[in-house]
Amino acid sequence: MDPILQVDRLSISFSQYTRGAARRDLPVIRDLSFSLPAGQVTAVVGASGSGKSLLAHAILGLLPYNSRAEGEILYRGAPLTPERAVALRGREIALVPQGITYLDPLMKIGPQVRRGDRSPEARARSRAALSRYGLGPEVEDLYPFELSGGMARRVLIASAVAGHPRLIVADEPTPGLDARAAGRILGHFRELAEEGAGVLFITHDLELALTIAHRVLVLYAGETVEEAEAADFAAGALRHPYTRALWAALPQNGFAPISGTQPYPGEIPRGCQFAPRCPWCRPPCREGAVPYTALRGGAVRCRFPEGGEP
Repeated sequence: MDPILQVDRLSISFSQYTRGAARRDLPVIRDLSFSLPAGQVTAVVGASGSGKSLLAHAILGLLPYNSRAEGEILYRGAPLTPERAVALRGREIALVPQGITYLDPLMKIGPQVRRGDRSPEARARSRAALSRYGLGPEVEDLYPFELSGGMARRVLIASAVAGHPRLIVADEPTPGLDARAAGRILGHFRELAEEGAGVLFITHDLELALTIAHRVLVLYAGETVEEAEAADFAAGALRHPYTRALWAALPQNGFAPISGTQPYPGEIPRGCQFAPRCPWCRPPCREGAVPYTALRGGAVRCRFPEGGEP
């Protein structure tokens, strides 16, 4: 079966003014590739600044004017051009945004969820979607300023899934929600995948991702460093030292931090981006681009993924 979403060697950079009229290109995402099958949840995990939200905006055709994208994004086997993204956005492709300010402050909730459709069928779908996320029919008559932050976030999720999209891009959808509400919403994402949708779940929280994801894509400094089955984490079958460090940093795994910080996009070192922090680093790691290769049912960007001697 063809993937519902395929990203092939995606790179995104921004034009940045330095001094006066001088400009430079600032690379933020480099050589990112993955595929998302229908019926699965793929989690994209990484620290702030790793390019996660930028990936969501690229898929939805929402990149800012000063950006430049290379590579290809395919949706259902055909290129997802900016024009096609506009036509499909809010219909077949839905975004659950990170910020609750995406709600129109001058429009009541009901019309926003229905997207202006006043038909009885649209009203029924709207109420069913709101009810699925614990919101009663009275919410339809409220304005966004009358909602709590948690209610507003649930309205955004209900708006995204009300039309039964084929692809859902959820960008940090649970901040501001208590653990019970967050768990219920993530369970609904898994249900949507089981009903045939593809779900791309973007988060900085690895522990949260592992509760619903079939596969996990790990980003570091704008690059994909590993793609793994969710089961690989508990099984100790991880391939990249950064992914292993994320797993070891969870409280139940000893809360073991690593030294150093992720490099800023304008300060990308030669060779492996993780080399300054890597316990497995060898001299070849600092020379040239590191290829992204298949390994043990997943993929990894590392010259020595087993940690052994060169």
